[in-house]
Amino acid sequence: MERTPSGTPVGVDDPYAVAGVCDHLTDDGRCRYALENAGDDRGFIADRRRDGYACHVGEADRWRACPHYRSTTDGRSCRRCGLEEVRIAHEDARPLLEEHHLAYADAPSSVQFDEEDDPGGGGETDRRSGDDEGNAGPHEITVSLCRWCHAKVHGSFARIDDDASPDPEAIAERERRRSAELSELEFETARDRYDGEE
Repeated sequence: MERTPSGTPVGVDDPYAVAGVCDHLTDDGRCRYALENAGDDRGFIADRRRDGYACHVGEADRWRACPHYRSTTDGRSCRRCGLEEVRIAHEDARPLLEEHHLAYADAPSSVQFDEEDDPGGGGETDRRSGDDEGNAGPHEITVSLCRWCHAKVHGSFARIDDDASPDPEAIAERERRRSAELSELEFETARDRYDGEE
């Protein structure tokens, strides 16, 4: 199983097997990274420009081949147990859902230099060599997990694809928030609400 930099499990053997669509992919199949970051990776952006900014990967099973691939969660429901987020406006309570990393963008990577390049210089002279599996990473890949599933994944051998139900404590907290949400929808005149609060 893959592990975090601190050694705890992330809950999957292959993050790319459960990774979503690239955050940089537009609805019309173009690369938003190349469109919005003209000076960051000149070689990559020049290649995309020549190809009309089209995504050079194009297929979900090949995301790992792109050096700028990133897939982050929308945070609406737990990937493991299905618990849905309920947020109460103006309440400073801890969210039910948390972002869980399956892969880290700042993880150590294999970098290859041309013989004339200065290995200590970095910047535009380096290029990622990838690995034997065609992984051009490191990439950032996240999913949404409820706090309870998040603790189980990092603290044991629980997997994000387990057939799991929400923890009873999680259901209780979600229902408390739903009750508070519904009470806010009840009509109450300002006179009734603020009477006697002077």
